[in-house]
Amino acid sequence: MRELAKISDLFEVKYGVNLELYKLDQCESDHPEAIRFVSRKKDSNGVSAYVKFNPEIAPNPAGTISVAGGGTYVMSAFLQPVPYYSGRDVYTLIPKNEISELELIYYCQCIFANRYKYNYGRQANKTLKDILLPYQIPHDFLEVDFAELSRIDRSPVEQLELALNKKSWRYFYLNELFDITGTKTTPLAKLERHGSGSYPYVTTQETNNGVEGFYDFYTEEGNVLTVDSAVLGYCAYQPVPFSASDHVEKLVPRFEMNRYSALFIVTIINQEQYRYNYGRKCSHGRMEEIKIELPAKNARPDFEFMEAYIKSLPYSGSI
Repeated sequence: MRELAKISDLFEVKYGVNLELYKLDQCESDHPEAIRFVSRKKDSNGVSAYVKFNPEIAPNPAGTISVAGGGTYVMSAFLQPVPYYSGRDVYTLIPKNEISELELIYYCQCIFANRYKYNYGRQANKTLKDILLPYQIPHDFLEVDFAELSRIDRSPVEQLELALNKKSWRYFYLNELFDITGTKTTPLAKLERHGSGSYPYVTTQETNNGVEGFYDFYTEEGNVLTVDSAVLGYCAYQPVPFSASDHVEKLVPRFEMNRYSALFIVTIINQEQYRYNYGRKCSHGRMEEIKIELPAKNARPDFEFMEAYIKSLPYSGSI
């Protein structure tokens, strides 16, 4: 049996309806005529607005995958459970055979994992159909009870529903919170000589926490953040000692950081990626100038709130 198949073997690849948002009648999501408008975003399921349905424009069908074929977040892929309109360079993948929503979600992650092949100057418009995907979904994934995961018993603090009231937030320079330093570049050949092990090898890729493999060698201590300084400034939390490739910067906390406050800050830093591209990299110098907005208390970052907020989220029991 085949292990890999082209996207075009599994899906009919169609260019979306290619609408311009400014020409549409925007509305609230609860409007009776509202329909989703999907663009080349990397979050919110790709939905950037809600617009009024136009009977003269047939939407993309439900139960399909939207894929950004271009832009800064090329290869962002999302399951679209309801009909939707789409903007420029957004493709629609229509299953050729019956595929469950869980399988479609798995394929979205596989498609996004190919993002490292592209950038703002190298789009996926011509090659999307030829990207290889697993022909069959791993049984372990299909057997996961995601509904049960969301019911994991949590402590009373973790059961709180905390609101992000940004009235109390303020900006802090990144270098107020962290010492921004480089990491020691470790060639892959050296790691292979040490052999496989338990220490992550962190690279500039924007998936799997930046980790490309595990080896019996490390140069950096854990409980720090790493940032890709090659292009977009992707940030990840590294809880354990690790080694690194070129263009991996390290943010060493000047405060007592734990995995919960770290994940909160990582999310905020990654919201800044839209500022960078191949011609304007998130370099070490630019990191020294970055300001991020955080919950504050008495003019200082409210790390206790950050920790409590992350613990209040679904699935936090497995962090």
